[in-house]
Amino acid sequence: MHDFFDLLGIKGPVVVAGLAGGVLRALSRHRYKLREMVASPICGALAAAYLTLPLVQYSRATGLPLANDDTTTLAAAFLIGVCAMWISDILFEVIVRKFSPAPEE
Repeated sequence: MHDFFDLLGIKGPVVVAGLAGGVLRALSRHRYKLREMVASPICGALAAAYLTLPLVQYSRATGLPLANDDTTTLAAAFLIGVCAMWISDILFEVIVRKFSPAPEE
């Protein structure tokens, strides 16, 4: 799996950190639905995979004092994973409400 991520240009630990952020968000829900347990953590992992390194490089370029170790990158991946889960929860809810049948009166 590590070779596959390298082929795509993605760091494996970043994906795991984003997935962990997504899973933590999923576990904080009162009711568990399929989208919280499967789709939303995957969205968190994908967002972390593709947004973490550009975000860290941009933050360093703007002059924010960030450490040069992997801790900063993994923390950013975790936060991006959590935020992506919130966004995916909102989008899934909008889609479900839009396509669900209207209540009969």
